[in-house]
Parts: sequence; structure tokens; C-alpha cells
Amino acid sequence: MVDRKLAGAHYGLKDWAVQRVTAVIMLVYTIALVAFLLLLPNEHGEWQAFWSNPWVKLFTQISFVALFWHAWVGIRDLWMDYIKPFGLRLFLQAATIVWLVACMFYSIQVIWG
Repeated sequence: MVDRKLAGAHYGLKDWAVQRVTAVIMLVYTIALVAFLLLLPNEHGEWQAFWSNPWVKLFTQISFVALFWHAWVGIRDLWMDYIKPFGLRLFLQAATIVWLVACMFYSIQVIWG
């Protein structure tokens, strides 16, 4: 039987790697977005064409997924490290999950809708 710790931020290497990978994805997206926005002419048609490209939508959605995952790992660890009453910690973690899932669905609706 596997002895799994249910309290505390003891997830280790996996969460460390997730934080780094998602941060790199967000950084690459931000740099690419700024570069493209600076290079695009200031015309409505060009902007509309840019944001309608499937690869831009996909890259944007991947970046939002990275943002939500990055936020989850960070906030979950914060709740586990600093909120000691189990009931309050569970409520805050559940509320964070609900909020991030709602944000995910909203981002899908905005990007692909």
C-alpha cells in the first residue's frame, strides 16, 4: 500500500517542473505576442486576420491553460502551507478549482466562440 501524505506542499519535483514549464510557455507567448503586435499595421482588417488564425488561437489557448495550471500549483501550495484548519483549506482549494475551471471555460468561449 502506498503511503500518501494528504497535507502539506510535498509534491516535489513534479510541481517544480510544472511551474518552470508553464512559466516558459507564458514567457514565449508574451514575447511572441508583443513582437507580432508591434509588427502588425494599425488596421482593423489586419488585426482581425491575425486573431482569426487557428495557430494564434491555439497558442493563446495553450498559454491560458499554462496560466491556469501555474496558478493552481502556486495557490494550492500557498493554501497548504499557510492555512492550517483543514475545513477552511479544503474550502479555499475547492473555490480555487471552481474559479480556475470557470476561467478555463470562459477562455475557450472567448477564443474559439
